[in-house]
Amino acid sequence: MKLATKVVSLGALLLLGGCVSMPSGPGVMVLPGTGKNFDQFRADDMECRQFASDQVGGSTPDSAAENSGLKSAAVGTAVGAVAGAIIGGHRGAATGAGAGLIIGGASGAGAAAGSQRSLQQRYDFGYQQCMYAKGHRIPTAGRFENSARRPVTSTYAPPPPPTADAPPPPPPGTPPPPPPGAR
Repeated sequence: MKLATKVVSLGALLLLGGCVSMPSGPGVMVLPGTGKNFDQFRADDMECRQFASDQVGGSTPDSAAENSGLKSAAVGTAVGAVAGAIIGGHRGAATGAGAGLIIGGASGAGAAAGSQRSLQQRYDFGYQQCMYAKGHRIPTAGRFENSARRPVTSTYAPPPPPTADAPPPPPPGTPPPPPPGAR
């Protein structure tokens, strides 16, 4: 009875999880380019959405998540059934299948979320590349710097002028050789 309750609970969770959906468009902001009106922006937006969709094979984040989640749940059920049959015979196969479904469903949820994120990111990259190539602006995080450079000032003082008791500077040209015996 406990296994049936767990399987029904897991089924209900999977059905509720299936109601969550990712947006079917870009998840990034793009702004109209300088000199572009909104009608040009909308036309480019539609064309770039198609381009981005082609880049991900026409798949949506939801379909990628669904496929990944179902595969993980199916593999978990099969592995659990085989392990249960090996350990406990026919009775163990049913228990193992139920446990495999629960574990496979849980790992499938993680795999599904990863598939959604990866596909959405690839879609966003394609969309941004297309919009940027068409002359639109992609906002990015960064720091503002003052473009006017400050003059470089030295912290060293200039040398003092020569005094009367200072030796004269050497004459221009190559220095004479050292005296013999000096190192």
